[in-house]
Amino acid sequence: MKSAFRYAYHFTLSRYSLNPNASLLHLVPAISISTFPSPSSSVSKNLPFRSLLTATLCSTSMADGDSDAPQTSPSLEKQFEKFRVQLQDSGSLRERIRAVVLEIESATRLMQASLLLVHQSKPMPEVLEKAKAQINVLKDLYNKLAEVVRECPGQYYRYHGDWRSETQMVVSLLAFMHWLETGTLLMHTEAEEKLGLNKSDFGLDVEDYLVGICFMSNEMPRYVVNQVTAGDYDCPRKVLKFSTDLHAAFRMLNLRNDFLRKKFDSMKYDLRRVEEVYYDVKIRGLATSGDSEGDQGTQGPL
Repeated sequence: MKSAFRYAYHFTLSRYSLNPNASLLHLVPAISISTFPSPSSSVSKNLPFRSLLTATLCSTSMADGDSDAPQTSPSLEKQFEKFRVQLQDSGSLRERIRAVVLEIESATRLMQASLLLVHQSKPMPEVLEKAKAQINVLKDLYNKLAEVVRECPGQYYRYHGDWRSETQMVVSLLAFMHWLETGTLLMHTEAEEKLGLNKSDFGLDVEDYLVGICFMSNEMPRYVVNQVTAGDYDCPRKVLKFSTDLHAAFRMLNLRNDFLRKKFDSMKYDLRRVEEVYYDVKIRGLATSGDSEGDQGTQGPL
């Protein structure tokens, strides 16, 4: 009788076990057969013996693993807490910078709207007076922006991208106004002085200045066409001389294949359009007496 019972018990374990080798049962935690649900229970009807055994082993393993869970290193936690504070401070500072930049952009649009009237043959003093009214506003805003950036010494170029495009547009408008008044190019130091900037902690980036000058050059062909339409036939000669000298000066720079290089390449097309207008005026005999001097001044590299 005992032999038959052992045979039946071994057959049951072999049927529900992945490995019927009875010698591996010592790896299983001590589980009494009486602890398993009786065949009459609802669980035993739905779950095989292997599932019950697996669930028991998993619960035992999880209970043992809770006590061995790795704890966060104090130095690691301290480092990321420092990062959190730095990122929070940087985000707050950037929001303050963008608030000032929005004001700069608004003042720039007003200045640009005033200067656009020059293409409609409005009186030059009136146009320049309205545009100049925004220079002091921009100067105050750039001083305000400089005070914000000074709160993080040595981080000028980290946040420089937040006001780069606005500064380039401001320089182009200032340079165009300066040319309308004097017929010469606005120097870098003069642009810094108009905006109240200084080289020590918050100055005018050289590339921003050069891109702004390129933007100003893009406006010249339209200005020439509108002036000739209004009857100013000497304007093409003056603009051609200025544009030729400016294009020759830019050729001294070793520019990379970046945005500044692309803007410089567009300058030669502006120069070509001005040349075409000047040619049309000259061939029709509409040019004034200053042509001989202007012709000598326009001999330069194209």
